[in-house]
Amino acid sequence: MKLNGGQMVCESLIREGVDLIFGIPGGAILPLYQTLPEYPQIRHVLCRHEQGATMAADGYARATGKVGVAWATSGPGATNMATGLACAILDSVPIVAITGQVARESIGKDAFQETDVTGVTLPITKHNYLVMHASEIPQAINEAFYIAKSGRPGPVLVDIPKDVFNEVAEFNYPDSIDLPGYKPTLEGNPAQIKRAARLIAQAQRPVIISGHGVTISGAFQEIRELAERTQIPVITTFLGLSSFPEDHPLYVGMPGMHGAAYASLAIDQSDLLIAVGMRFDDRVTGKISAFAPGAKIIHVDIDPAEIGKNVRPTVPIVGDAKHVLRQLLPMVEPATHPEWVAHVEQMRREHPLTVPDSETVLPQYVIEKISDLTGGRAIIVTGVGQHQMWAGQFYKFLENNQLISSAGLGAMGYEIPAAIGAQMGRPDKVVWTLAGDGGFQMTLNELATMVENQVPVKIALMNNNCLGMVRQWQTLFYNNSFVATQYSGNPDFVKLAEAYGIPGIRVKEKAQVADAISWAMEEAGPVLVDFWVDREENVYPMIPPGLTIDELVEDPRLAKQQRVQ
Repeated sequence: MKLNGGQMVCESLIREGVDLIFGIPGGAILPLYQTLPEYPQIRHVLCRHEQGATMAADGYARATGKVGVAWATSGPGATNMATGLACAILDSVPIVAITGQVARESIGKDAFQETDVTGVTLPITKHNYLVMHASEIPQAINEAFYIAKSGRPGPVLVDIPKDVFNEVAEFNYPDSIDLPGYKPTLEGNPAQIKRAARLIAQAQRPVIISGHGVTISGAFQEIRELAERTQIPVITTFLGLSSFPEDHPLYVGMPGMHGAAYASLAIDQSDLLIAVGMRFDDRVTGKISAFAPGAKIIHVDIDPAEIGKNVRPTVPIVGDAKHVLRQLLPMVEPATHPEWVAHVEQMRREHPLTVPDSETVLPQYVIEKISDLTGGRAIIVTGVGQHQMWAGQFYKFLENNQLISSAGLGAMGYEIPAAIGAQMGRPDKVVWTLAGDGGFQMTLNELATMVENQVPVKIALMNNNCLGMVRQWQTLFYNNSFVATQYSGNPDFVKLAEAYGIPGIRVKEKAQVADAISWAMEEAGPVLVDFWVDREENVYPMIPPGLTIDELVEDPRLAKQQRVQ
């Protein structure tokens, strides 16, 4: 059948199972938007900023495991997507972004709202396309979805000139993919897997590190079976949180710069690390040369570029986490490590991760109460900064794939749009977004999107009138030189929420925290709870950047509490 380019895009998206799109129209993409009424099975969410649209698609993709879709026009519309695309590439999130471009005859002539979008996004996409003929649209869309979701997932951008949307051609959707240069490896090398099994059998102090790749591949049962069969303690990276239930007796915690001290110590004292679907990020390793000095390393990752990039493994295995673990499990004999497990538990008692005693409203306390009152089963979407780390420390994740956060890029402003996408993708779940007053103000315009689409996200605003993590670094590393850190012009966030049509409540007293959270849970739609938290609060423990576990700094108040007890 003959269709114009805009119809081809919509038909192609339907073939890929898309029923939800986030975007904003503009001149160059308007012909595509004008075809939407012909396709009622596709719901379009009108966002307030293209960064918000891309991050909403990101949150949707993470929550559902599907490919998120975002649309934007040429020039500023497309460049506004850049932060969202960079966030997705670093955290391995499958997104297909479709952008309008100026007409073909105007390309390269500095036309109104012209930008070399494929050039701009080349470093922050897994792949991108400039489609110059309508007949090429079906194949480009088909390939874009395959590339975005296969192998190590990531964002793919498809740029289409305005006149191509209007061009009529025969619509032929491919029934197969033919990309000779792109063949992701799913199965691990059998010889390497045998070597890994031998190392596991020989280890006395082994540790499993479960990363984001476990969640992406859905290897939840396999990682648990490996841990239980071998009785090996499990540590999760930040994005690996909720890949292993935190009420499991073998669960240890999150390691690294702001992880639990006992988790970092367990890695430091181990003789074998089984690292699955993680990339040895600097926030986990600290000083590379001193990381896990006595440990042999099995590294499983689907991206061969990650193997040996930061830490040299003893046994490298390229492959999908779920596939590799399924190959490995039959080769692993049941075992126990009672002395090692007991030692890790002893370190947990000696270096507890607990909320300090305080009469003021501490962010840690708020997050712990949200965890308690949601039963550890809500989807948690965070912004970036101190509250992000406290979420990793004090929310007890009991189900799979509950944490959504900008980890690799650390993009402030992620929390509201990503929560919208997550809630729309998983309407069956309670979604809490944890926001700082700094990041919240970067994308709060998406509150209008939240209200317009009746998205019942619960917003916990950690309001300390400053950039908390920046202030903490200025305290610890810049001799209390507080430059450009403090907010003196913050609005009344409750009134602001109400102006958008969102009920709000302010919490200044510790005794009000639990009731405020319960109230938010009982409300049918979106709500905002403005928690006035202690400005001077720091995230502990902390391994200063580039240093080792030996330089770990623990909360001095906890040591005092232990002495009193």
